[in-house]
Amino acid sequence: MSSIRLFILDTFARNGEMHGHKVRLQAEQEHLHLWTDVSVGSLYQAIKRLLSEGLLAEVRVEREGNLPERQVYGITDEGRRRLRELQSQGLTHIWMKPDPFDLALTRLDPEKLEDLHSVITSRLDELSSMLSTTEALNAHAIDGGYLTVSEALAVSHGAHRLRAEVAWLQEVLNAVPEIVADERTRQPGTP
Repeated sequence: MSSIRLFILDTFARNGEMHGHKVRLQAEQEHLHLWTDVSVGSLYQAIKRLLSEGLLAEVRVEREGNLPERQVYGITDEGRRRLRELQSQGLTHIWMKPDPFDLALTRLDPEKLEDLHSVITSRLDELSSMLSTTEALNAHAIDGGYLTVSEALAVSHGAHRLRAEVAWLQEVLNAVPEIVADERTRQPGTP
């Protein structure tokens, strides 16, 4: 599943032919970087990949005023077919990627066990800050009244996930004394 491919193909399907700059403006207007894994800076390269795969096609070159010439693209029939697949995958598949933190937590450096509490506290503080920032940005976007019902729910999803992460990390922080005691009783070479 590729969020950037879904976004680009959907943007062309909904808005018709356009140049890459308009796709970028759409992503910026929707603040995609705040609630998806789409990087606005990656759009042009992704458009080129979609072109090479035949999911987009070059339609014409246009020039507006003194701006440089821009290539205008359109979605192909194959692009529309692939878009439907991506839409279905996005709704039906569950995407929960493992967090490297979990592996690191189970492979602690015996020489740094005394630092674990401060490391977890710093991580918890950072996530709490991210949650506060996300909630403020979400409130601004949702209160602005320009989001659809589904967009407002999608925007709030990140805050829900962060809240769950903060709650879980608080459990980890509370368990630090037990974790450290358990780690100190481990024999070298035992899992």
